[in-house]
Amino acid sequence: MLLAVEHRGVFPPQVRAQVTAIACSLPRQQTVPLSRWSRSTLARQVAQDPSLPHLSTSTVGRWLKAERLRPWRYHSWQHIHHPETFLRRARPVLDAYLQAQTLLQRGTWLVSLDEKTSIQAREGEQPPRPACPGKPALNEARYHRRGARHLFAGLSIADGKVYGSCRERKRFLDFQSFVHQVILPEALHRQVQTIIFILDNGTTHAPKQLERWLQQQEGVCDLRLHFQVLWLPPNASWLDQIEIWFSLLQRHCLQPNHFVSTTALETALRDYIASYNQDAKPINWTYTVEKLEHKLAQKPGTNL
Repeated sequence: MLLAVEHRGVFPPQVRAQVTAIACSLPRQQTVPLSRWSRSTLARQVAQDPSLPHLSTSTVGRWLKAERLRPWRYHSWQHIHHPETFLRRARPVLDAYLQAQTLLQRGTWLVSLDEKTSIQAREGEQPPRPACPGKPALNEARYHRRGARHLFAGLSIADGKVYGSCRERKRFLDFQSFVHQVILPEALHRQVQTIIFILDNGTTHAPKQLERWLQQQEGVCDLRLHFQVLWLPPNASWLDQIEIWFSLLQRHCLQPNHFVSTTALETALRDYIASYNQDAKPINWTYTVEKLEHKLAQKPGTNL
């Protein structure tokens, strides 16, 4: 039975509640072959229900705005299968972040290491054009591939400085070379006694091989340096501070992409790191163990 309209342009609250319920469902649950609702598709779906009055797209939009519903937007999330194990792995990393500056004063350097893989050198058919009044900068859509490089990088948590090296391949051997040629000389220059590496579980780092190799490096350094590794939980790149810097690199240096060769790409990466380090500051990290514990305690199988 069609719900009556008491006054022209005024709909019973039951109608609004039903529209809200549809907006809070997935389209396929309503047998609609879409991934997300929009104002217009919601209005069309309502129009197909004979028990509901005709609603304009603007009315649906006004109701959604009042309910603070935006079903056309979405965010990705990760399901934590083993919260206790996740917390046990994450706790020492989060604690170390909070103590990074104190640790450095005591001779322990905290460094987040990872690699940004397959950075493409793409040469546009036309060179980029700068912005002009009324028009944005322009970048050629057609391009020629000129090769790719992998950037191995380390972020000093205490002061925000970044150290990087480009490689043609992404192997454990390349990771070893980066640590040996870039990170260890910087540690000796800083005159620290211990380096704590924060690493994810990528195969490039080869956990068993890495820890054995680091023990060998202590002997090579005549025990002037000691090493410790804090392994991040699986699928926890959001806890790795170097990933934040990689996002800055992507937005400020690599997009839009126009490099005539891999040599030009490597030069751009080196120049960006040097420029960034001139004003480097530690990342304002606010996610604590307490926040993670609270999140995990909300319900089993927490989504982050």
